Amino acid sequence: MENKLTTEQSSAYNNLEKMDTFQLLSNMNTEDKTVPVILEEAIPQIELLVDTIYHKMKDGGRLFYIGAGTSGRLGILDASECPPTFGVPDNMVIALIAGGDVAMRKAVENAEDNSELGWKDLQEYKISKDDVLIGIAASGTTPYVIGAVKEAKKQGIITGCITCNKNSPLAAEVDFPVELVVGPEFVTGSTRMKAGTAQKLALNMISTTVMIKLGRVRGNKMIDMQLSNKKLVNRAVQMIMNELQVDEELADKLLAEHKNVRSAIDSYNSLRKK
Repeated sequence: MENKLTTEQSSAYNNLEKMDTFQLLSNMNTEDKTVPVILEEAIPQIELLVDTIYHKMKDGGRLFYIGAGTSGRLGILDASECPPTFGVPDNMVIALIAGGDVAMRKAVENAEDNSELGWKDLQEYKISKDDVLIGIAASGTTPYVIGAVKEAKKQGIITGCITCNKNSPLAAEVDFPVELVVGPEFVTGSTRMKAGTAQKLALNMISTTVMIKLGRVRGNKMIDMQLSNKKLVNRAVQMIMNELQVDEELADKLLAEHKNVRSAIDSYNSLRKK
């Protein structure tokens, strides 16, 4: 009997090993093209979650992601990119993965099957009613994630989820479910493919929209980005030049003095008004 979970259903393609390289790539691409359409359909769900996160974070709350395997890794990727992109503190967006940091590179046996460990891991960060927790699980059945959101909800913490099955146990436990039902994978059950892509896109949308609403983008520029390499320093100088209509020498000088695009622009504008 075929599994009821869409993410576990048999691929629409068979005899993959008999396909040539072009066929394999083309068929995978055909499947991938369906993902943005599913995201578009889910925008109302994502909107509700984003607005809730924003209202909590503007009052000093934090955003937590929790997941296992690919889902956990995607949460860590998104969280780790928020400080350099938007200049926020490292503890503003926090991601946890079943099995801990070692699970980022190597699967940890049975870690995701423990329904009590997720909440235990969250307690180390003193998660509270000020925060929001998003459980990420393609299947929507991962005990580590379900146990965490279930206990968080009991504690009065707002919860959301990103899953790729309809009416999953995870979605049933949270306040704001986001369901991205992208269908069976090209390689049966390999949710690092379409499901992973859908989750990554949703996380991009959530964190980026929240940060824009929090004022971490001006116009369309990453005005608070961390200047961690030469490419970003050059980008920052160009941003200052364009915003202030000054030459490269002055932009360089302003950036060296203020160490931050926002500070450089605001300081210069403040001096001009005097």
